[in-house]
Amino acid sequence: MELIQDISRPPLEYVKGVPLIKYFAEALGPLQSFRAQPDDLLISTYPKSGTTWVSQILDMIYQGGDLEKCHRAPIFMRVPFLEFKVPGIPSGMETLKDTPAPRLLKTHLPLALLPQTLLDQKVKNPKREIRKILEFVGRSLPEETVDLMVQHTSFKEMKKNPMTNYTTVRREFMDHTISPFMRKGMAGDWKTTFTVAQNERFDVDYAEKMAGCSLSFRSEL
Repeated sequence: MELIQDISRPPLEYVKGVPLIKYFAEALGPLQSFRAQPDDLLISTYPKSGTTWVSQILDMIYQGGDLEKCHRAPIFMRVPFLEFKVPGIPSGMETLKDTPAPRLLKTHLPLALLPQTLLDQKVKNPKREIRKILEFVGRSLPEETVDLMVQHTSFKEMKKNPMTNYTTVRREFMDHTISPFMRKGMAGDWKTTFTVAQNERFDVDYAEKMAGCSLSFRSEL
C-alpha cells in the first residue's frame, strides 16, 4: 500500500546545515535580493522567545497606541517574517511590498542565512521593557498610552486576540487543537513537560553543546 505524504508537513530541508521548513527554504532565494530601508526595524530572535510580544509592542508604538489600527491585520501581516512562505498565504517578502515605511520586520533565521544588506527573557516588569523599546526607537508616548500597551500586550490579552494568536492561519498549517501557538507564557513550565530524568539528559546535552559560550539563560523565575 502506497503511503500518502502529508503535504502540510513536508520533510525539513537543510540550508548551510540549518534545518528549515520546506517553504521557508524556498523563500531564501528571493530574500537574497532584499533591500533594507534606512528606517526598517528588524526583530531578530530565537523561536518562542517573545517575538510576537515584542512585535505587538512595537506595532502599538508605531501606531501611537491606537488599538483600532493594531487590529487592521494579523500580526504576521503587520510585522512580516522575512522567511515566511506557505501555500495560499502572501509571503513575508510579498507583504513587505505593500508595507509603508517605517517598516517592522522579523526573522528567526541565523545570521549566516540573512542577506548581506541586513548584516552591513521572560519579563518581570513589562512597563520597564516597553520604555526601553521606546527609547531604542526614539519615540515617546503619554503615560496612559504606555499603561494601555502594558495591558494589551499581556500574555492573557494576546492569547485571546485573533490578531496576535495566529488563529487566522489555516488549520492545515497550524492546528491549534493540537497545540495553540500561544501556550502558557510561564517561565519554568518545562517542569510540567520534562521528567526529572529528561531534564538531567537535557542539562548534559546543553552543557556539551554550549561549552565555551558566555550566554546565560534563565529557565525559571
